[in-house]
Amino acid sequence: MMQGKIVFLLEEPSMKILLEGMLPRFFPGMPFQCVPHQGKSELDVSIPRKLKSWRIPGDRFVIVRDNDNADCVNLKARFVRLCADSGRPDTLVRLVCQELESWYIGDLTALAQAFNNPKLDSPALRKRYGNPDSWQKPSAELARIVPTFQKNGAAREMALNLAEERNRSQSFQVFISGVRRVAESMGFQPINQT
Repeated sequence: MMQGKIVFLLEEPSMKILLEGMLPRFFPGMPFQCVPHQGKSELDVSIPRKLKSWRIPGDRFVIVRDNDNADCVNLKARFVRLCADSGRPDTLVRLVCQELESWYIGDLTALAQAFNNPKLDSPALRKRYGNPDSWQKPSAELARIVPTFQKNGAAREMALNLAEERNRSQSFQVFISGVRRVAESMGFQPINQT
């Protein structure tokens, strides 16, 4: 039986929409809460305050933030130190390389389903986006291939369609395996249903 819940501290509302739709599919019954912020600056300032003042026993934290072309090793190390200094050394820090939209182009089947456009799952696009985390501005790529793309609407649709086993984004895979590890350490036994 899981003690407490996983609290996700997020950079933006679109990640909240995605996780609230996707996590119940991937981890049925796992208790969690998403706390969105209005960008990196607000999240970064909020982290120590929230970690120090959170008083619910058993809750664990996961910080999810875009990398946005920063030095990911140094950035993650900075957040790990910040969490430890805030009394929460068990906080999981996950950087999305480079933006949330990398996770979308990492699963072109889901993208084609979400936007009802089979041409989005073509061999040419699979080759083009073979390494989705390497794209500097995947949001610009998505806007180019899906002219109707909007962050929140896309998050809602992609939450219903993303699949762990076919997503080529390494940062997506690392995020999911990290959440699974935290949930298991809290006593929750996830059922792998994607």
